Amino acid sequence: MGTKTDERLTPGQRLTRGLKYTAVGPVDVTLGTVGLGWRGANSAASSVRERLEKSRLAREVAKEVAEAGDTLSQEIAAAQEVLANLPQALADARKPKRRPRPLLLITAGAVVLGVGAVAFSIVRRSMQPDPSPRPPSVEVTPRP
Repeated sequence: MGTKTDERLTPGQRLTRGLKYTAVGPVDVTLGTVGLGWRGANSAASSVRERLEKSRLAREVAKEVAEAGDTLSQEIAAAQEVLANLPQALADARKPKRRPRPLLLITAGAVVLGVGAVAFSIVRRSMQPDPSPRPPSVEVTPRP
């Protein structure tokens, strides 16, 4: 590659460049200072916002924990009540309970069995052929 040679500035160009940088220098310093101040203020506001959010979150968590504690204490009280009544419930469950046999069901069962037996005998008799009044046309006794 070729080498690049620096051209020498003319005195007019040198004067223009010097004035340009002289005028731009204070503006850059001012913009830099304002920019740093803006960044600092933005960072501080962000930090305050994060702290505020954390404190809100901490209050919400504390409130939820308190509600959970109340619910848990209610559940424990209910469980203690159930446990206190458990011996009586077990004793009641162990007592033999005599139920009277329902007479109506036994009677109905006997009636159904009787009707079934009568129906069976009627159907059985209807399936047998009636004896013919005529004598048989074929000899009934077999030959030896």
